[in-house]
This record gives sequence, structure tokens and C-alpha cells, in this order.
Amino acid sequence: MTNAQAERLFRRAASLAPGSQVVEIGSYRGRSAIVLALAADGHAQVTAIDPHAGNDRGPQQIAGTVSEGESDHRAFLENIGRAGVKDAIRHVRQPSQEALDLVEGDIELLYVDGAHRYGPARKDIERWGARVAPGGHMLVHDAFSSVGVTLAQARLLFAGGRFRYLGRSGSLVDYRRENLESGERLPNAVRQLAELPWFARNLAVKLAILARQPRLARLLGHSHGPWPY
Repeated sequence: MTNAQAERLFRRAASLAPGSQVVEIGSYRGRSAIVLALAADGHAQVTAIDPHAGNDRGPQQIAGTVSEGESDHRAFLENIGRAGVKDAIRHVRQPSQEALDLVEGDIELLYVDGAHRYGPARKDIERWGARVAPGGHMLVHDAFSSVGVTLAQARLLFAGGRFRYLGRSGSLVDYRRENLESGERLPNAVRQLAELPWFARNLAVKLAILARQPRLARLLGHSHGPWPY
């Protein structure tokens, strides 16, 4: 997560009305959960959902170990404690689809950063997205960067009529829950389709990194970090 992405998350959470609900899918070691809790500042309930099972920890880390998951869990608890927000975050240590019944009511802010393969990403966007209240926001990380997440977006959001695309900060996209009129759906789809060249660039950067061609990656605009987020 970049600073610009953290700022967008912070602004969304800080603008929520008292009594609102924030849900995060995928916490890893707590950075985004801390941002959300600091922004909510007690006026919104923050629920962080992550099984910390060692799997889906990052690029090419679909399968992991129990010890890796336990290490992530300890780091998560230590980090939110160090930030002073441990009591402000409800951690649900379950896979996202198993946690659906553990969160009650509408969600005013949903942050999706779970497993990035198409199937899990589609389920998170579809099932948790259905819980977002009218006027609420759904932010999805690794959009137009991860193949699985982008395919899930294309399937559910490009031509859909329930979420208006508001833009992105890098690979963090921002949607608002609305019932779009028929005449609004095409412009909404076009705005998202216009991001596909940037998606293609990200895929090219990843291929260059996998091929151990850092010079090519730099020529494509990749200037820092191990992966183009």
C-alpha cells in the first residue's frame, strides 16, 4: 500500500457518520487496519477479516505454512497495539466467505484486499459488495494490476449497475454504491475500460521482473518496490 492509497482510505473512513461500519477483507500485518481505525477515531466500528493461515500472502505466495500465518498474526497484533488501536479493531480470524454471517448489518466502507485469484476475488466483491449500504464505498486493492482481481472487476463491475467508478490511487480503486440509470452504465464502463492500458503496462512489468529484466521494467516505468502495485 502506497502513501496515496493510505490517504484515500483514511479520507473515506474519516468522513463516515457516527455509528457506521467499516469492514476490511485481508489485513496481513495491519497497516491498512491501522489507517482505518485511526481515521474512524471511535465513531465507526472497524472489523478486520483475515484468517492468518499463511496462504495468499502476496505475489506467488498462494500456498503457505501455518508458521508463516502465526508470524503474520503476531505481527498484526503487535502493530495494532503499537499504534494504539487494538481496542478499536475487531479481528475476525476466518476466511472472508466464512465470516459473512459474523458481521451484521450494512457496511458503509468496505476495503477488499483478500486473495487475488479470480474465484476468491469475485466472491469477495460480489458477496461482501452486496452488503455495502447505498451511498457507501467499496475500495478494491490490486485492481488493474492483479489478473484475478481485474477479471473479477470486469465480470461484476464494468457493466454493472450497482457501483459507480470514482477513480483510483495507483492500484486502489474506489466505487460508490448507487443504482445507476441505464444511460449512466455505459459511461461508467468506459471509465473503467480506459484503465486497461495501465493494466497491460503492469502485466508487462511483472513479466519483466519474472524474466529478471530490471532494465526493461524500469523502461516501463517501474521505479521502486519488488512488484508493481
